[in-house]
Amino acid sequence: MLQPPLFPVKTLSVSEITRYLRALFESDEILSDVWVQGEVSNLSRPSSGHIYFTLKDAFSSIKCVIWKQTAWRLPLTLQNGMAVEAHGGVDIYERDGQYQLYVDALRLTGEGALYQEFLRLKTRLEAEGLFALERKRPLPEQPSAIGLVTSSSGAALQDILNTLKRRFPLVQVILAPCAVQGEDAPPQIVKSLAALNAQNQTDVIIVARGGGSLEDLWAFNDEGVVRAITDSQIPVITGIGHETDFTLADFAADVRAATPTAAAEQVVPDAAEIKVKLSDMANLLSATIRQICGAQRGRVQDSARRLELQSPLWRVRNDRQHIDELQARIANNQAHRLELMRSNLVHLQKRLVNLSPQAVLQRGYAIIKTAEGVLVKSVRQVHRGDVLDIRVADGAILSKVLTEPTTERNGGIADG
Repeated sequence: MLQPPLFPVKTLSVSEITRYLRALFESDEILSDVWVQGEVSNLSRPSSGHIYFTLKDAFSSIKCVIWKQTAWRLPLTLQNGMAVEAHGGVDIYERDGQYQLYVDALRLTGEGALYQEFLRLKTRLEAEGLFALERKRPLPEQPSAIGLVTSSSGAALQDILNTLKRRFPLVQVILAPCAVQGEDAPPQIVKSLAALNAQNQTDVIIVARGGGSLEDLWAFNDEGVVRAITDSQIPVITGIGHETDFTLADFAADVRAATPTAAAEQVVPDAAEIKVKLSDMANLLSATIRQICGAQRGRVQDSARRLELQSPLWRVRNDRQHIDELQARIANNQAHRLELMRSNLVHLQKRLVNLSPQAVLQRGYAIIKTAEGVLVKSVRQVHRGDVLDIRVADGAILSKVLTEPTTERNGGIADG
């Protein structure tokens, strides 16, 4: 038989044991900061904005939660079947007594090792001084020729060409095509940079590629590519990936742009802005010249005026000026009178037009004549069977009287 204990054993409620376990989870250093690798399944996106899914491998699974404020900052769109590495802390969901991973960061499986390699190589090259600010060179303000290192079939090429054509169509573009992804990409990028430097026909070089994953952009983290950029005798600007993407080539370049389009915008000025600046400079130059000429003209005029005051002809010229003023006043008076007369004439012409027969016809009236051309002023001139010529505003109507005309008297109609 079991002997009863000397001291009563404490009994815990479900909530108490759950809270106890939660405290253990939260105090564990590994569980509070952990990366978990697995395959996404049971993905759910309710209207609340939170994301719920399960990470699973061949033997186990764990439920995961991403809160709304974290979900909108994710660098990738989750899909069922996607292999990912999720970072966060493991905790207990007290209501169900279930442990789950609260995710605050996500990356595709494999990016973790690549990122570590990225940091290792960055640290070593940075220690060599390849990324030092003092070795950065400014880009030319108005390049006449631009070297372009990118894929000849990529969207980045068209984006750059369209931007250059829109902003500065006079610039010449020399394309050094190369692969921008895969094992062949690094040596081809190095070869293209070397070719442009050997030709020495460009003022600046753009190294560009569209967006992609860390693996897609890995060619631009190659040590050979980085050294080729730093060894370039021609300034280099990079436009690789999206705004949030950084590669070692960006650190090595003289200037880093967020995207290929941004690189094209930074490397050339805007022709419209240049036109505005040239126009402003031309206006300023014209104003300065007018100001200088005006000042010099004033000095010459002052000297001439003083000379004239000393001349016997000054009084004659002064009187002549007075005569000119009188003539100008006479001319102004005549012009004023002519303007009044012209205005009266226009007014009379308008009245004449309004009173003309054509104007009357425009208001809906008509001129009626007999076949002999006699103007009809009374119905007594017209008899049944007569042919009448009726003139309206836009033509003539030939008509025949079908009934004997009648006259109107005192609002009534009487036979004529």
